[in-house]
Amino acid sequence: MKTKNYIIGFIVFIFLIIILNSAYIVDETQQVIVTQFKRPVGDPIKEPGLKFKIPFIQKAHFFEKRILEWDGDPNEIPTAGKEFIWVDAFARWKIVDPLAFFLRVQNENRAQQRLDAIVNSITRDQVTANQLIDVVRNSNRPMAMTTEELQDELASTLEQVTVGREAITREILRLASEQAADFGIEIIDVRIKRVNYTQRVRETVYDRMISERKRIAEKFRAEGQGSRAEIEGRREREYQRITSQAYRKAQEIKGGADAKATKIYAEAYNRDPEFYSFLNTLENYRNTLKENTRLIISTDSDFFKYLKSVSGR
Repeated sequence: MKTKNYIIGFIVFIFLIIILNSAYIVDETQQVIVTQFKRPVGDPIKEPGLKFKIPFIQKAHFFEKRILEWDGDPNEIPTAGKEFIWVDAFARWKIVDPLAFFLRVQNENRAQQRLDAIVNSITRDQVTANQLIDVVRNSNRPMAMTTEELQDELASTLEQVTVGREAITREILRLASEQAADFGIEIIDVRIKRVNYTQRVRETVYDRMISERKRIAEKFRAEGQGSRAEIEGRREREYQRITSQAYRKAQEIKGGADAKATKIYAEAYNRDPEFYSFLNTLENYRNTLKENTRLIISTDSDFFKYLKSVSGR
């Protein structure tokens, strides 16, 4: 009886092993290639669910259906102008043909190595074929936080973008996709995430930027000096005009006042010449005679006649 139970248990155990080895579950994020003696059999399995295979003979290989990332290492690359820069790129890809993927690269690690060779080499070719300004900028749009005059000045001094960074990355994507298709891979996008100058190029770029800004500053200073001279010239002319008009007006007023005073003097003199002479002499005394003033005059002088007596006679 015990022997019979052992046999039944052994049979059940073997049956479970066979069932477990023949059944497998395909997740929604996975796709499967089944191989028999290391050779693919049947079509790729992309639908999720419970699947079966021949136990011990066939083997299921699982691959991702989701988008995967590729992040390359920074590479020192010369541009068309012989400036050396560090370029760091990244890409997004997915497995669209699991059978071709299994036959050509077998797993994701080897696929990453293939992408290293493909994307890095194409990126190097594209950067080498273009100028530095095209790798750095997308367009010739004006820089923010600058006046229109400064934008025009910078536009005349900076190199002009002819291709642009966006067009370069699109070309890298196109060429890389053509090569990756042979491995059952679709490259969804390629981008240059960082561009750094080498130390020597960085110093050259900084020196050029400094010299350009100094030239622009000198131009603005010269224009400011010219505007200042023009404003001062207008101010001087306006000052001379106002001064001349004020002097002419003052002379007219003084002339009118002198004429009126002369008329008053004449009328006063004609009314009483003796009294006018008396007042005029007193005014002269006030202006001439000061404290401790000494005069040497003759007794018959007109200036002395009012000093002879109170009556002046």
